[in-house]
Amino acid sequence: MANGALSVDTEHLFPIIKKWLYSEKDIYLREVLSNSCDAVTKHKRLVSLGEAQESDTPYRIDISVDKEARTITVTDNGIGMSADEVERYINNIALSGAVDFISKYEGEGGSGIIGHFGLGFYSMFMVADKVTMETKSYTDAPAVLWECTEAGSYEMQAGTRTQRGTSITMYLMEEEDSYLSFDALKPILEKYCSFMPVEIYLSEGDKEELINETVPLWQKNPSDCTDEEYKEFYRKQFHDYADPLFWVHINADYPLNFKGILYFPRRKSAFDSQESEIRLFYNSVFVADNIKEVCPEFLINLKGVLDCPELPLNVSRSYLQNDAYVRKVSAHIVKKVSDRLNFLFNNNREEFEKNWEGLKPYIQYGCIKDAKFCDRTRDVILFEKASGGWCTLPEYLEEKEEGTVYYTTDAKAQSYYLDLYAAKNISVLIFDTIMDTNYAQFTESKNDKIKFRRIDSDLDAIKGEDTSDTAALESLFKTAMGKEDAKVSFVTLGEEDAPALLSVSEESRRMADMMRMYSMQGDGNDFSFPVEEILTVNAGSPLVQKLMTLPAEEEKAARIAKHIYLSAVMLARPLTPEELRAYVALNREILMAL
Repeated sequence: MANGALSVDTEHLFPIIKKWLYSEKDIYLREVLSNSCDAVTKHKRLVSLGEAQESDTPYRIDISVDKEARTITVTDNGIGMSADEVERYINNIALSGAVDFISKYEGEGGSGIIGHFGLGFYSMFMVADKVTMETKSYTDAPAVLWECTEAGSYEMQAGTRTQRGTSITMYLMEEEDSYLSFDALKPILEKYCSFMPVEIYLSEGDKEELINETVPLWQKNPSDCTDEEYKEFYRKQFHDYADPLFWVHINADYPLNFKGILYFPRRKSAFDSQESEIRLFYNSVFVADNIKEVCPEFLINLKGVLDCPELPLNVSRSYLQNDAYVRKVSAHIVKKVSDRLNFLFNNNREEFEKNWEGLKPYIQYGCIKDAKFCDRTRDVILFEKASGGWCTLPEYLEEKEEGTVYYTTDAKAQSYYLDLYAAKNISVLIFDTIMDTNYAQFTESKNDKIKFRRIDSDLDAIKGEDTSDTAALESLFKTAMGKEDAKVSFVTLGEEDAPALLSVSEESRRMADMMRMYSMQGDGNDFSFPVEEILTVNAGSPLVQKLMTLPAEEEKAARIAKHIYLSAVMLARPLTPEELRAYVALNREILMAL
C-alpha cells in the first residue's frame, strides 16, 4: 500500500484556469475588485478590534486604463500583504487568505468577506499574459513587488510602495484589446460591481467616474426606505417605466441569511409576457442574472434582487436546483409575498382592488400549486361582481362555510340570465378567464360544502313553482327539440320573462369543456362529449298559455313550440348552422301567416 499527497504542476494548471475557470471572461474584473473589497473589509474589521490604526484617508478602489501600455491597474488602500503572506496566499494556488482571516477574526459569519476559494485571483490570466502586484501590509512590513507570467512562473522582490494597500497591473494579451478603454470597462463594472461596499472609481486620462453605490437599497432597513426610492431602484434596475404593483423587502437573518427586494410588475396588457428576472448577489457582488430557481414557479413574473451570502460566488444552475438552502429561500419568499398581500388587503383595500387584475392569475395559480400559500392568501382573493365591485369568497357567502356561488363566464352573452338573477337579488360573479374556473374547481375540491354554478346551469334559484298536467306540451317540445329523450320541465316565471330557458348541468358542461380541451391538443382523437340540454318552459308566459289552448297535433302548435325552443337556444348559446336555417325558415312561415 502506498499513500501520499497529490501534486499539481502549475505549468499544466494555468491553461485550465485561463480557459475553464469561469464561463464568462468578463468575470475576471469582478474577481479582482472582490479581492480589493475584501482587503478593505479586513482592514475595517481590524480597526474595529483595535488591531490596526484607523485609516487617514477614505477607503477607495481605483481602476485605471492605459491604452499605450496596454494595461489595466486596480489599486486599493486595504489591508495589504507582507512577503510571507504573498508567499502563502498568492504563490499557493487555491489557498484563500479570506478563510484564514474569517477563522481568526469572524467565526462563521464572515462579516462581508467575499472570496473564499483562492482561485479568483488567477482569473486575471484569462485576459493577461503578465500580472504585477505591489503591496504593503498594514503592519508596516516592507513592500513586496510580485510578477507572474501566464506560464505560472513568478518573481518576488522588494517593492517601493509606501502606503498601505495593493496595486495590481494586468498586461493584456493582444487579442484582449477590447478591454482597453473606459467605455468597455464601465458596463462590466456596472453589471458586477454596482453595489460593492467600497467606492470604485474608473479613470482613463483625465476622465474619472464613481461607479457604484456603497449601500444598496436592499442592505438598508425597510423603515428607512421611501416608496419613491423603491420605485426609482426598480426603474433603474429593470428599465420599466410603469411603477410596480407592490414590493417585498426581505431582511432575513435567522434561520436563513439573505436580503433582497422583490417587485410585482404591472401588466401592460393581457398579452404582456411576464418572466421572472431575479438577480443574485453575494455580499453585494453580482453573481448571476435571471435566476428563476430561487422563486416558486407560480411567481413567474417577479423581478428583483437577492443577496445570498451563504451561496458560493461561482454558483451554478445545477447547484441552485438541488441546494436545500435555495429551497428554504424559496419557501421564505412565498411567506413574505403572502404576508405582503394580506397587509395590502387589510390596510388599503381600495388600492388592492384597483391592482387586483394584475395580481389575480398569479395568486390563484399559486393557491392551486402551493398549499401553504393557499392557506395564507385564499381569503384575500377577490372576485368581480356582475353588479359592480369586488368581494372575497367569505364575503359572498356572508361568512358561511357552505353555499352555492353563481357566476357568469360571459356577461354579454348571458345577459338575459343575469337580469333574471338580478331581479331575485342574487349576486353573480364574473369568471372571464380559464384560471377563474380552474380556481373554482380547486376550491370545490378543498371544500365539498361550496358549489360553483354558472347562471345558465342552475335555474332553481330563479324559478317559481313547478306546473303539473303538461304531458301533452312536454311531448310537443320534445318533438320541437328533435329529441324524444330530452328533458323538459315546466315552472312559473314572470309574465314578461322568456317563454323558455335552456340550461346544461354544471357537471355535464365541465366534462364537455375538458373533452374539448383534449381535442385541442391535436392528437387526432375525438374527445367530444354529449351535452344534455334541459328546456325549462315558463308556464306563466302568455305565449305558453296560448299554446296550451291549441290541440297538440295542430301544425300551428308545432311551429310555436319550435320557435320557443329556438328562442331559448339563442339566449343560451349560438345556433348551430342547422338550427339557424330552421329558425330563418320558421320566421318566414310565421310572418307569411300574419
